[in-house]
Amino acid sequence: MTLWTAAEAADATDGRVTCDWSVNGVSIDTRTLQPGDLFVALKAARDGHDFVAQALEKGARAALVSRIPDGVAEDAPLLIVDDVQAGLEALGRAGRARTDARVVGVTGSVGKTSTKEMLANVLKTQGKTHASVASYNNHWGVPLTLARMPRDTEFAVIEIGMNHPGEIAPLAQQARPHVALVTTVAAVHLEAFDSVAGIAHEKAAIFEGLEPGGAAIVNADIEHAGILRETAQSCGAGIVEFGRAAADYILTDVEQSADSVHATAQVGGDAVRFDVQSAGTHFAMNALGALAACVEMGVDLDKAIAGLRRWSPVKGRGVREQIALAGGGQIELLDDSYNANPTSMAAALDVLAAAEGSRRIAFLGDMKELGAQELPMHAAMADVAAMAKVDQVHCIGPLMKSLHDALPDDKRGLWTETSAEMANKLPDLIRSGDVVLAKGSLSMALARIVDGLREMGQGSALEP
Repeated sequence: MTLWTAAEAADATDGRVTCDWSVNGVSIDTRTLQPGDLFVALKAARDGHDFVAQALEKGARAALVSRIPDGVAEDAPLLIVDDVQAGLEALGRAGRARTDARVVGVTGSVGKTSTKEMLANVLKTQGKTHASVASYNNHWGVPLTLARMPRDTEFAVIEIGMNHPGEIAPLAQQARPHVALVTTVAAVHLEAFDSVAGIAHEKAAIFEGLEPGGAAIVNADIEHAGILRETAQSCGAGIVEFGRAAADYILTDVEQSADSVHATAQVGGDAVRFDVQSAGTHFAMNALGALAACVEMGVDLDKAIAGLRRWSPVKGRGVREQIALAGGGQIELLDDSYNANPTSMAAALDVLAAAEGSRRIAFLGDMKELGAQELPMHAAMADVAAMAKVDQVHCIGPLMKSLHDALPDDKRGLWTETSAEMANKLPDLIRSGDVVLAKGSLSMALARIVDGLREMGQGSALEP
């Protein structure tokens, strides 16, 4: 199905086309570009104009540019605009405007990607659903997701993130959700904010993009829930609360097994049970928020609960797998290596503490963007309750040296500057029967630890 014709794209962006063309997709990366895509020449670490010729050779049917790049013919299939980023945003707004889809927007300091995936899995059972890929939630990720939206989409799930003040509202206004969910507010990106309250105000800005009569899904348990409620009210949104202290979707009980969570909630005076196919009690809270959002999107609650069972964590976000060791025996890997902050680190340690194994081993990397209190925040991880059941902690990065120093002698493992250094030492640190957690901010490359553990084995004995 054609996603954009040259005429439609030119009209959306006020651009000029060099010839007639049509595309089936939109790409910003020649490494993942598919034949038939529109290549968008964004400027990031590199100028995308330098890759237009390569994109066309790989099968791109057209390119969105602000000038004709060197080595590209003047009659090549191009859409020329004044500014490529602005052009992508305009294409995204047009993509959103031409569909009758019901849209849900998701943000939060922790859990927005997993909650987005939960929502997508539920909504796919109800109609044609379009969702953000991976963590495409920033100033180019949101318009790219909207520009990729097929015109016959029935449900859309848009993840919206931020690193600095003032980022969420413009993205929410592009997405124009009917339902907006804030998973939680925590001490993340504190280097750009004066306080967690400032983060709460920024997260609440997602409600500024709500369509008239839209619903704001609020986690009632967080310290700054009042900020979320006040913003939602000022935007004219209906407020739906979830959590243990909520008025609408009340979490009453959570039971954790080796690889799943079983939860009970009160909804409209009735007790409902739902399951999440991943260990970690924090997933129960995310799932409850997702169920509330699905109901506001028009999905029957029982059908939403059934659809939730289709979800499981994506790579680097809580995936569990058994690795058969080359010398015999096996270990269990908890791959939570994609990102980290104090809240998600504590949750991951809870999962490790509840796991069954001869030893519970953690490889923890720096948590970035925590601001002036970053060192005490790292050291404080030594005092989280779950740490009592962790046998050994290996620390990676200059910030994690604070945790390493704060750990008791019997838990203190190795400290290295980088994941690559630690990965070289893995054979001496791991033995059969261990349950191993890898967790850290993305820039710390804890994926090197994950890959190193897998290389110790003969491959996965149990697929994640």
